[in-house]
Amino acid sequence: MPPANRHEPKRAKSSHSDYSVTEFLAEFPDDAACLEHLWRTRYSRDGEHAHCPRCDSRRVFKRYATKQGRQSWTCTGCGHHVHPTAGTIFAKSSTSLRLWFHAMYLMTSTRCGISAKQLERELGVHYKTAWRMFNKIRNELMKDDAKPLTGAVEVDETGVHGRPRGHKMNKQEAAQWRERQVSVLGMVERGGRVKLRVIKSRRGEPLSAAVRANINPQAILFTDDWRSYRPVGREFAGHSIINHSAGVYVMGNVHTNTIEGFFGNLKTGMRGTYKAVSQKWLQSYLDEYAWRYNERLRGERSMFHNLLDKAADAR
Repeated sequence: MPPANRHEPKRAKSSHSDYSVTEFLAEFPDDAACLEHLWRTRYSRDGEHAHCPRCDSRRVFKRYATKQGRQSWTCTGCGHHVHPTAGTIFAKSSTSLRLWFHAMYLMTSTRCGISAKQLERELGVHYKTAWRMFNKIRNELMKDDAKPLTGAVEVDETGVHGRPRGHKMNKQEAAQWRERQVSVLGMVERGGRVKLRVIKSRRGEPLSAAVRANINPQAILFTDDWRSYRPVGREFAGHSIINHSAGVYVMGNVHTNTIEGFFGNLKTGMRGTYKAVSQKWLQSYLDEYAWRYNERLRGERSMFHNLLDKAADAR
């Protein structure tokens, strides 16, 4: 077998990557390539003809160099300007489009996320710029799709701020610790999507309301034996309970291992990447983890291109 050509590196067939950094750099080498991509994706498939709202017809558009460096194409018939970044997260941003695209690539190429501080080091931008970019991407492009979960759905809750170390807690201390935790409700379709919600309490109506709002009533719930699931479980087509209190974790197809496995990866990533997350922004971080998990189902294109399509979808 001939050796690989180091002057033209290619992604190995054995690689688990769906889009490598080499491919990213080749596709988007500079700011102009990024702007051209938005122009073609949003307005002009062939790069030259687009619908002019002023002429109300399909016209030839050209990009002219301006002293201000405008990111626009101009209708050759009436002079109307079309800005490909208008209405997107890139609008009114003085940050290079290439850096925006690179930030999106980094967020989609890792399982555990990347911190704003690391992005600051990677791109050479100010920390406030890195934080704003990540905040925009999480809150506007990685929001939940609002479609309820269906089929067999596992439900479990957890606290996200860790257990105190160096002290073995008794039952009373453990109960008090759980009450102080920020509670996160996780719901996952077996073989499908996941939803995460910050809830005020793991007891009573806060938990029940989150389950009702995110799961189709025709679904079958799988939960542990936490008593707060019993009332809301009666509102669904079925409710199977695994008795964790008795040390039972799997009984046939009754278990909550899928959502517990997801929680394990979530907490490991949060501790390792972000160290700590404030309650104010916790939901957006959860949405990011859920988005990456759910995007694995769309295998035709890379996660990066799916996110890029969402960024270009605004009009």
